[in-house]
Formats: sequence, structure tokens, C-alpha cells
Amino acid sequence: MLATAARAEVPEKATPESRAQVARALAGLEPFLQDPKRGVPRGGPGTIEQVILAYAPKRPWAVAEGLLPAPSPRKCPVEMASIDGRFCVDRYEGSLQVKSAGGELEAWPHNQIPAADRVYIARSVAGVLPQGYISGAQAESACKQAGKRLCQPVEWRAACGGSHGYAYPYGPKRIAGTCKDAGTAPMMRLHADTMKRGWGMEELNDPRNLALPGTVETTGAKTGCVSDQGVYDMVGNLHEWTADPNGTFQGGYFLDTAEHGDGCAYRTIAHGFTYHDYSTGFRCCRDPE
Repeated sequence: MLATAARAEVPEKATPESRAQVARALAGLEPFLQDPKRGVPRGGPGTIEQVILAYAPKRPWAVAEGLLPAPSPRKCPVEMASIDGRFCVDRYEGSLQVKSAGGELEAWPHNQIPAADRVYIARSVAGVLPQGYISGAQAESACKQAGKRLCQPVEWRAACGGSHGYAYPYGPKRIAGTCKDAGTAPMMRLHADTMKRGWGMEELNDPRNLALPGTVETTGAKTGCVSDQGVYDMVGNLHEWTADPNGTFQGGYFLDTAEHGDGCAYRTIAHGFTYHDYSTGFRCCRDPE
């Protein structure tokens, strides 16, 4: 199943259960939404809550939203951004290092599925191709190896729109091409002959999918796709797994940043935590020191 299979629905057509799921997501963001330092009218056009309310899943799916930590004066590592002292988030989408037989750390190819018998360590650096083909469970393990953790769904959304809580990292309105939100469609380019019978995991995890020009871009290459807190590529490029054990990834990827909600509200559910395809990536969070 392609990662964008579970479409969102406009609220007036959604079931009461799906609307309740959206309400729970907003309730988790409440400490951020009511923060007077935010500086924008609550619920107005172009806010994160406005775009969250604009979509609801066709079928309800339990999401462990998590809780926003309270603000604190504690600090974040230099490679991470502080989100109002509440938590730290990687500035760039995650890539992987792997321990060699001799114990050295080597970069893992971004278009290779992580092997079950290797130890991977997450990293967040500019100018590299971020890791695709990764499951939530593998991303969680890689973050842990780096002394971090996956972001909770509510944390991810609080970080995406910057200190003002916009619908997009860079502001309230979508500006096409600011983030990596278009490009080559590898499934049509490489697997059109099997589309009629339906793409399976073999096609969706073909290493060639992310070797094509016009697919994923290096971290930070879209210099305008950044929040005022210095977090890059939270919309587009690759989906990003969150810590929801039921399976939730957010932000969209280079061919879809709107089908399941606009910008920072984008959320794909109904895939298990062990699912992976060429579009699935990650980034890590941690508590301040």
C-alpha cells in the first residue's frame, strides 16, 4: 500500500468519531495555542489549528498524541532547535550511520532499507540525503542510539509552524516550491507496468525510487523551508515518523503535502509502526538538558 492511501476528509463529511479524533489532536496542542507569546490570532486563517480543523480522517484511527512538556530554561544541543524550552528537535531530517565490523561509524545509503541485524545511529546534518525506506520502529531505535527519541505527534506539530504556529514552517500560506513539494514520480517512472495489479512492498521499496533525479533533496537545500526556530524541511521531502506506536507519520513528502491535511497538519495514519517505503523518513526529538 502506498503511504498516501488513507485520504483525509472534509469535516462536514466525516463521522463523529473522526471529528472527535481531530478535537483530541487540538486539545493536545492547547498549551501552545494559548501561549500569549505566540503573537497571532487564535484560530485565524493560516494557523496550525485552522488547517488541522479543515481535515478529518475518513476512518478514525487511534493516535497517541503525547503531551507537550512545560517550558523550562534548560538548553538544547547545538544541532537541535529549542521549542520554547519545552523540547528539542533536530534541525534536519534524519540520516543514518551504521557501525562497521571494526566499530567505526559509516554513512548508510539513504535509499537502502536498514538491515535487521545492524545497529544504526540517527544523525541530523545539513547537505545530506535523508534516510527513506525506514519504519517507525527502526527510526525509534536509531534515535535512541543517538541519545534522543522520536517526536510525539503533538510535539512535531508544535515544532512545524514555528513560534507563531503557522500552517507552514515559513508562514501562513503555501508558497509552491518553497519546500520540496513536487518532483519526479518514481512509481510511474519505474513501475508503471505493475500499477494495474497494485504496487506491493517490492516496488515501493525499490532502491531506484530515490536514486532518480527530482525525488528527495539534500537536507536544508530548500533554504526557505525553515521555521523561525531554525527547523528545516518539516513539510515535504520525506514523511516523518512520530512516536505513536499505532503508526503515524507527518508533514508529507515530495509528491504530496496536502492530501491528508495542509502543510503542518498533514498526517498519514493506518500504517503499522513497522511499515516502510521510499517516502518514509524521520527526525528525532529529546528533552532539554
